[in-house]
Amino acid sequence: MRNKRNTKTVGSRRRRICVMTATRAEYGLLRHLIRLIAVDRTFTLQLVVTGAHLLPTFGETWREIEDDGFEITEKIEMLLASDAPEAVAKSMGLATIGFADAFARLRPDLLVLLGDRYEILCAAQVATVMRIPIAHLHGGEATEGAIDDAIRHAVTKMSHLHFVSAEVFRRRLLQMGEAPDKVFTVGAFGLDNIAELKPRSRTDLERQLSVKLMPPVFLVTYHPVTLAHDPVRLVKGLIKALATFGEATIIISGTNPDIYGHKVAAELKGLATQHPKRVRLIPSLGQQRYLSLMGLADVVIGNSSSGLLEAPFVGTPTVNIGQRQQGRLSAPSVINCTEDPDSIRAAIKRALTPKHKALARRKQTPYGKPGAARRVHRQLRMADFRGLLHKRFNEIEAPVR
Repeated sequence: MRNKRNTKTVGSRRRRICVMTATRAEYGLLRHLIRLIAVDRTFTLQLVVTGAHLLPTFGETWREIEDDGFEITEKIEMLLASDAPEAVAKSMGLATIGFADAFARLRPDLLVLLGDRYEILCAAQVATVMRIPIAHLHGGEATEGAIDDAIRHAVTKMSHLHFVSAEVFRRRLLQMGEAPDKVFTVGAFGLDNIAELKPRSRTDLERQLSVKLMPPVFLVTYHPVTLAHDPVRLVKGLIKALATFGEATIIISGTNPDIYGHKVAAELKGLATQHPKRVRLIPSLGQQRYLSLMGLADVVIGNSSSGLLEAPFVGTPTVNIGQRQQGRLSAPSVINCTEDPDSIRAAIKRALTPKHKALARRKQTPYGKPGAARRVHRQLRMADFRGLLHKRFNEIEAPVR
């Protein structure tokens, strides 16, 4: 018999759950949860797609969403051509207007947001004004080298249900005043993708990327350090270090649409242009190719969260560069270094040693086990969305007098 708690509706209709995605990486983490919502007869899925998904520069990844069998409910154009700070701020204004129009049409019962990008801040503030409850995924974490850190915590305070990747992040949200019965430790969503991955073969990847994956293989993802005064100068340290490994095959995943993202991408493209036989820059690899390459790579290099969340679970060493991910939990297989070329070079050499490769193969991770999407879906079925809007600050000690 079906549990009556799991069949809640608003009146006689299905509850409308709106999921927003703006980048390929974010969608890759959300995909399993989107599928569970889509097939659940107590929910109606509303899928809002915006940001980099819609631009040819970033691979028009909205097509991947449709190829996965999902119907896109709304597309919101928001990104200006420039990636200067003032242009990104103006893009946020366009996003705010677009979300207001979309939410007025869709009237969701709950909005699901993942992570810490500026696009989700726009959606969260609109939902707050329009009295739409928010479920936030991957809150409580820290990335001290990026503006994302402030955005993540701001979205936490506007959200009503919280699904975090580790117990330490749950404690952090309680410290921020969130109610204990609204914060759930579910693990990292990226582990779901790895657990269900059907990896592509080396031959298949070589054919698609038009390059022989001769070892050592480096998988590089480097995004702008948005709190740095000169993000372009920082990426040049990485390029200088990579250039010293003349025998390596280097696959570079495209940057996010962040402040100065185009300029950072241009520097990385220059490296690929100089070494066309062994270096490839791909605007969007997609989850399957990216994770398949991660499994084949000798080392993951850059400043993406995937090096800290997914790579340890795959069993591949990580070289994590600079401050962008500073504050996240790190597995033993992660080697942290500065943006100095010598520091990066030394970290890569250490990652390639038999000793460190053996350490990575233990697949130790602080982010739990696969199944995060299933755990979130279970909580969403049991939640009463109508009772979420009124929040009370939860004191964890005597209030200040």
